[in-house]
Amino acid sequence: MLNNLKYSLIIGILFILLFSFTLDGQVKDSLSRSDDSTAREQAAKKKLYSGPRKASILSAILPGAGQVYNKKYWKVPIIYTGIGGLGYMFYYNNSEYNSYRSALKRLVSDSSLGTVGGYSLEQLQSQKVYYEKYRNFAAFGLGILYILNIVDANVDAHLKTFDVSDDLSISIDPWQYSFKTETTKGMVNGVSLKFNFK
Repeated sequence: MLNNLKYSLIIGILFILLFSFTLDGQVKDSLSRSDDSTAREQAAKKKLYSGPRKASILSAILPGAGQVYNKKYWKVPIIYTGIGGLGYMFYYNNSEYNSYRSALKRLVSDSSLGTVGGYSLEQLQSQKVYYEKYRNFAAFGLGILYILNIVDANVDAHLKTFDVSDDLSISIDPWQYSFKTETTKGMVNGVSLKFNFK
């Protein structure tokens, strides 16, 4: 029993001694150099891509230009495919709307016709409303796509300097605290965990 206590005490002391000393050899110097190079790299990126405002303005002037500025070339075809699809939807629905509207005007001005193109008054009215709704939907979609294009360019420019490296670390350090009151003296031991997210 006494031997087990003795070995446990020796192991405990070795554990505390092992983790209470900080070894500052060449490791710290190489870490500081890598930190400096990382900081220089981030400063260079920040200087090069310091323009979330510039990316937003470019995208506002010409959709997709902010994405090219941020070097996210793959987003440009997506933007122009959306613009082309919604633009065609607007054009088609607008031309159909105008066609049914002019037919409706002709039928209202000359009630003796009865039908125009095989459509009655109610059918022409419902067709006109139908195409007007989808024309407005396409116009709304174009506006939303335009705004999203600007927001995407701005967010990409902001996140250009965001550090996404796997440089996460944990350090385990023992600590000791001595205290003294009027009646007692004591010591408190513990272990601290530090998480570093760089």
